Amino acid sequence: MPRTATPAALIALALFTAAAAPRTAFEPDTLPSTIEINPDDPLPITEITLYRSGVGSFIREGSVNGDAQVQLRFRTDQVNDILKSMVVLDLDGGQVEGATYGSKEPLQRRLGSFAIDLSNNPDTASLLAQLRGAQVRITTNEGQTEGAVLGIEQRQRAGEQTVVTVPVVSLVTPTGIKAFEIDRIRGFEILDTQLANELAKALTALAEHRADNTKSVALGFHGQGQRRVAVSYVQEAPVWKTSYRLVLPDDITADSATIQGWAIVENTTDDDWNDVRLSLVAGQPVSFEMDLYQPLFVDRPDVAVPVGVVAAPRAYEKGLRLAELGVADGTETLTRDRGLMDDEMQFRARAAPPASAGLQAMPMRGAELSKAMADAARASAASAGAIGEVFQYTLDVPVTVGRQQSAMLPILSAGIDAERVSIFSAADGINHPMRGVKVTNSSDLQLMPGPIAVYDGTSYAGDAQIGHVSPGDDRLIAYAVDLDVTARVEHTARTNVQKVRIVRGVLELTSTQERETVYSFDNADEADGRALVLEHPKMPGWDYQGAQPDERADVVDRFRVKLDAGATRALKLVQTHTDRTRHELLSYNRDSLLSYVRSGAAPQGVVEAFGEVQKRQDAVVAQERTLQALRSETEAIGRDQARVRENIGAINASSDLYARYVTKLTEQEDRLEAIERERAAAQERLNAARQELESFLQNLSVG
Repeated sequence: MPRTATPAALIALALFTAAAAPRTAFEPDTLPSTIEINPDDPLPITEITLYRSGVGSFIREGSVNGDAQVQLRFRTDQVNDILKSMVVLDLDGGQVEGATYGSKEPLQRRLGSFAIDLSNNPDTASLLAQLRGAQVRITTNEGQTEGAVLGIEQRQRAGEQTVVTVPVVSLVTPTGIKAFEIDRIRGFEILDTQLANELAKALTALAEHRADNTKSVALGFHGQGQRRVAVSYVQEAPVWKTSYRLVLPDDITADSATIQGWAIVENTTDDDWNDVRLSLVAGQPVSFEMDLYQPLFVDRPDVAVPVGVVAAPRAYEKGLRLAELGVADGTETLTRDRGLMDDEMQFRARAAPPASAGLQAMPMRGAELSKAMADAARASAASAGAIGEVFQYTLDVPVTVGRQQSAMLPILSAGIDAERVSIFSAADGINHPMRGVKVTNSSDLQLMPGPIAVYDGTSYAGDAQIGHVSPGDDRLIAYAVDLDVTARVEHTARTNVQKVRIVRGVLELTSTQERETVYSFDNADEADGRALVLEHPKMPGWDYQGAQPDERADVVDRFRVKLDAGATRALKLVQTHTDRTRHELLSYNRDSLLSYVRSGAAPQGVVEAFGEVQKRQDAVVAQERTLQALRSETEAIGRDQARVRENIGAINASSDLYARYVTKLTEQEDRLEAIERERAAAQERLNAARQELESFLQNLSVG
């Protein structure tokens, strides 16, 4: 039964075959004679998509004939992006064999690989130390000396005022060992040709590293006849910018204007953009840099050479071959798989259209190339999701921008709805509104953020800025100060207690804060009136009483004010906010509560309840005072007893004074015992009074 191959399977098999075959297509010495190379412009840039996230997508298209290798050159700092994003396609039945490029071994590691290591910028002493055993010729003021470097040592030398340490090199010469101070050596020559060559190579590596600004990437293609090929990659690119011109009609009552948009692009690459299809995308895809170009080396552990014990002879049980178990060995399976591949490739060759010697590389639209990329992705068993919804400008006419040049390109010209307005915001810090326009994007195009040069008829009127505006959205733009209109702002604020009540012993006050702002506008223009937009700061939680805003923004509310020619107009905005605060009942005084009762904010029961609470609080205070008096009396008796005991020790025990002191101490002890009983009773009464107060407050709710 014949096997049927799907296109995805064929592409996958082709990719697998190319990867498995031990080809050396990218080695110049082994390239077939049919290779076609166009060193000037092998794959010209045909399509560019620039994003506002600092990257650009580039598509190169061309043709190759037979087995071919194409060289592309990139700046060294672009190679990482190329390695991360490049897609290479042979669109007419050929195979992409891969890409090769010069490795970027770390300079320190590369320098360290030479017999003479220059990675640490060695001085003369360090350099000579690396030449131990090598033959050198040293030149000093006394002449030249040849010998083998024995080593470097530090010696003491008497200076003008002190002893200094200097490095000294020792040479083994035919007449013995001679020492030379390094700072007195005028020069030296390495007589060992191999070592001298190693030094020259290290110096060449340093020079190449400084001059290593560009890298070649070689793309290999395998196939028959002339075929179309395409390369796509993403690399860093300047953010494309927008600039607008808004032309207002001479008729100030007209409700339309003309907007013209320009895109500013920079070609910072080393390639000319000749007749490229340019697209400008408003989206910002995630993009990052990763150093894929720099070789990475990891430290590997040092493992001792294993030394096993001497193996003893052993007997093995009988085994069964795979054929006896009904399983083919690996060689047979591989042969059968390879045969399947050969059959599939023959089928692909028969299915492919014949190559034409006169075939020209036809430009591909992005959709066609995207489909080819998607087919290649499916063939490699990878899955892809949606790119996302972005808005894109595609220029209808191919664009030409030279290398390291910039261009300003028209991207839109449309009529939009526009209304002349004056815009006042006290936050601007001036007492004049701004002249402006309320524009509505009545086109089907997205307006990107950028500056706007406003023209009133044929006259320049001022500059403005605009953010991102989708179709159907509107924005205010301000381009000049309206000096004919003067604005004044007055603020007043007050707080009114609306309601007072007691909730579980806590005094709750509901008050209304009111903020009044009066805007006054004087129009000195006797000829024209104004449609004025007033921006008032938004206050979350505050409600307008009376005039309501016509429009709400994130941080401001907007009101429309019609200001006639030569007229004065005022707008009063009243905002209220209800606030509820809780206070400890006993922290308020009776007079404040009475004032709330007289204003109608609190019922009479609040004052009466406050009186009951005060009575119970007075009972608590009375017991606290009793306890405090008993504590004070106890302290006074203690001080007096200390005085008596001090005196009694200094008099005769048979004297009358001694007897008086003893009697007094006895009476004081009796009083202390009585005080202790009174304190205990007063503490019980205090606890009871507190309990009664707390219980009363917990159950007290009025209003």
